[in-house]
Amino acid sequence: MDNLKQLEEWIESSDNIVFFGGAGVSTESHIPDFRSVDGLYHQQYDYPPETMLSHTFFMENTEEFFRFYWNKMIFPDAEPNNAHLALAHLEKRGKLKAVITQNIDGLHQAAGSREVLELHGSVHRNYCMKCRKYYGLSDIEKHEGVPHCTCGGIIKPDVVLYQEGLDQRILQKSVNYIENADMLIIGGTSLAVYPAAGLINYYRGNKLVLINKDKTPQDKHADLLINAPIGEVLAPWA
Repeated sequence: MDNLKQLEEWIESSDNIVFFGGAGVSTESHIPDFRSVDGLYHQQYDYPPETMLSHTFFMENTEEFFRFYWNKMIFPDAEPNNAHLALAHLEKRGKLKAVITQNIDGLHQAAGSREVLELHGSVHRNYCMKCRKYYGLSDIEKHEGVPHCTCGGIIKPDVVLYQEGLDQRILQKSVNYIENADMLIIGGTSLAVYPAAGLINYYRGNKLVLINKDKTPQDKHADLLINAPIGEVLAPWA
């Protein structure tokens, strides 16, 4: 049977679908994967992205952190693509129970998804490190360089940096959704970043769908493997 036909049959016969996605879901909204190497990056920065997005670097080189953050992590004009829209529609139909994402861009919510578990936080939430006052993205975009609170403290984005732990409540909730799912769709992720990538081991069903342009270490475990852009694959449900 054709892979896309099989996907359609499984989606239509399932009512407890969980989606787990990564950076590849947003690249079709013109948000680049920060791990991808480009000439501009090498011209502008002296450190690899993983270093600049670490807790240590944030604390010790705050100004350089925010220079990278504003240039490479914030895309206020990005809009949801067919993948985001399809997942929101499947949730409205009662088929999809949750979106678990490694992305921090808020595009799933912008598309209309309600149950979104953000493993790595969100650029749309920011907190003063001193008084814990909340700031939305539009509040701190006005700042140049390091954003400061009215109390004088530094405002930190509510994103999980390297060396920081994931929110255990969100992680446990994600595990619960995956354990109970009758279908797990994984899309746009290399499944290389742990502990997030380890979540798929909690799936107990026999409809594990893996949609990714490139090969992943988990391909052999998929019940259905589709090597194509996820927005293209999910377009019929958008």
